[in-house]
Amino acid sequence: MEFVKWMSLLTLAVTMNWTALAVAEDLPHEAVLPLALATKAASAAVEKCAKDGYKVSASVVDRAGVLRAMLRADGAGPHTPDSSRKKAYTAASTGRATSELGELVVKAPHLHSLGKMNDSILILGGGLPIQFGNEVVGGIGVGGAPGTHLDDACAQAGLDAIGAAKKASAHK
Repeated sequence: MEFVKWMSLLTLAVTMNWTALAVAEDLPHEAVLPLALATKAASAAVEKCAKDGYKVSASVVDRAGVLRAMLRADGAGPHTPDSSRKKAYTAASTGRATSELGELVVKAPHLHSLGKMNDSILILGGGLPIQFGNEVVGGIGVGGAPGTHLDDACAQAGLDAIGAAKKASAHK
């Protein structure tokens, strides 16, 4: 009788483990933006702007828009951490450059409400999605340079530093 009880328990344990394994295999697999890459991208963006004479903040968020890294250069304006974070969030959330979204809103005014979806959206140039292959893993945002095309260039330097797909378009 003792043997039958132990065999029943063993069978139940094995069955439960296989069920858990089958469920785990059904879960989607997503790339995660490591902290080391997030800090490297933010640092490269701030350094690029500093080299060009601009005092900025750079923020990097993961695919869900959660802040992974933020750097504020000495002397950068007090508004720049928040604007850089919101630009990064917007780029990660939409998978598009924020300057591209800004141009889209100008061309199609009925899309103005895009900027009011939530308090973290900022449709202003300087935010780029971080993409490897076909997968967006986050966003980078830069705020504080005297022109959104300059913020874009610094954000692109952050993408370049980590080998992410090029997203900034050439300023016209």
